[in-house]
Amino acid sequence: MDPLFLNADDALLIVDVQKDFLPGGSLAIETGEEVVGVLNRWIQAARECGAKIIASRDWHPPGHTSFKQQGGPWPVHCLQDTEGAEFHPDLQLPDDAEVVSKGMRPDRDNYSPFDNTGLADELRRQGVQRVFIGGLAQDVCVRQTALDARRAGFEVHLIEDATRPVDPKKGECAVDEMRKAGVFVDRTQQAGG
Repeated sequence: MDPLFLNADDALLIVDVQKDFLPGGSLAIETGEEVVGVLNRWIQAARECGAKIIASRDWHPPGHTSFKQQGGPWPVHCLQDTEGAEFHPDLQLPDDAEVVSKGMRPDRDNYSPFDNTGLADELRRQGVQRVFIGGLAQDVCVRQTALDARRAGFEVHLIEDATRPVDPKKGECAVDEMRKAGVFVDRTQQAGG
């Protein structure tokens, strides 16, 4: 799929492209940095056509319930106001991109920017019908975001080459699950291909 497929009534939703999820981070996803170039092409296309650009981020307080020290499944990651919670420095988010923070309550995790944030209502208010999703991680937050967007009634497109999983096998299962839920699974058309 060509990013030029976007139009002004669409939303591009970039999920958690944060330093802690990239090589060298506390919850690094192998080759996670490879999504940045693909997403930048989609960001440019979204800017040119006037599509909404939203970036979600994990924004955890110390002692968050998802951390292993509290009995959760994950190492400490994306602590509020730390370098690890920053977006990848090469991600070309425009200044007017909407940032949706999630996982801010210490006693509750949020894998999706649609979970108790009002995002679905806001997108509907703006007339959005299609949501294009890329980011990290394919088998965790991207998966839940796509499923929640479908449940909210949006036409959802997963930009498959703009995502990477924590676990490749679980990533394949997540893509199958998304597809079965009615998510369109697209790959960006490469130049000459």
